[in-house]
Amino acid sequence: MTTASARHILVKTEDECNNLKTEIDSGKTNFAAAAEKHSQCPSGKSGGDLGSFGQGQMVPEFDKVVFSAPLNEVQGPVQTQFGFHLLEVTERS
Repeated sequence: MTTASARHILVKTEDECNNLKTEIDSGKTNFAAAAEKHSQCPSGKSGGDLGSFGQGQMVPEFDKVVFSAPLNEVQGPVQTQFGFHLLEVTERS
């Protein structure tokens, strides 16, 4: 079974998601700091870290990105029923 480790930032709007991605990509902030400050998910307190999980354990939109995206690159915005996510896959095996 394929597993992955990832971190994410969850916000309400696509605009907020895009703005955070721009700040991270430009080096104005880093992913963990942005997650702690902006994420609406409890994982924000730990820099957005979701730990390790198997394929099929997350909502389909999330799963699709986590199990196909390049490692250590910020992906998003990804829309789910929870809001808009920035994702970064840190490991896959």
